[in-house]
Amino acid sequence: MIVVENKPVEDILQMIAPYKKVLIAGCFGCVTVCLAGGEKEVGLLASQIRMARQKDGSPIEVLEQTVERQCDKEYLDKFQDNASEVEAIVSLACGIGIQYLAEVYEPIPVFPGVNTQFLGANLDVGVWEEYCMACGECVLDKTGGICPIARCSKHLLNGPCGGSQYGKCEVSKDVDCGWHLIYDRLKALGQLDKMAEFIPAKNWHREKGPRKLVKEELTLERD
Repeated sequence: MIVVENKPVEDILQMIAPYKKVLIAGCFGCVTVCLAGGEKEVGLLASQIRMARQKDGSPIEVLEQTVERQCDKEYLDKFQDNASEVEAIVSLACGIGIQYLAEVYEPIPVFPGVNTQFLGANLDVGVWEEYCMACGECVLDKTGGICPIARCSKHLLNGPCGGSQYGKCEVSKDVDCGWHLIYDRLKALGQLDKMAEFIPAKNWHREKGPRKLVKEELTLERD
């Protein structure tokens, strides 16, 4: 899932300083799961903003609304009534949702209420760790289901580098060596021969500009 963290309230207050009526837009997707942008967090941020502005002698009207997903236009339409009444929007969605909301409701300014961090796995209550960098060329079949791009500090496609000790990365004793994890997994699977396979460098040329995925069978059905 996409993992985000809340921006400091002080930063958000600075963004919306010129405005007297704003909408806090939440999302029931990934940001709700990581406790940063769901309905509860929308209400909390709205209250913090109201209290801070009241204290400063510049009261502000804050509307609150949360939709299923901000990365899907059909759900963004649900903001229409509130968006038509406000001067600015603070989105608690991931960077994708924030950009899409800004595109759909131009020229209303849309500000980020969170910092988008990474694609992560939920390891424990309140603990997420990066497991994927969405590189577009998955090699998990060669590495025992462990991503060397995300989980090796040097993003090495062929490892290990030789800098790790006792299963920990040289950058920190708290960071597991990604290629040590891969070795252990391949050994458990009886596939250590894959360690000798060379993985070619990624084709970065395919990443000129924003990447796009088109399912032709779906577009044909629509037409």
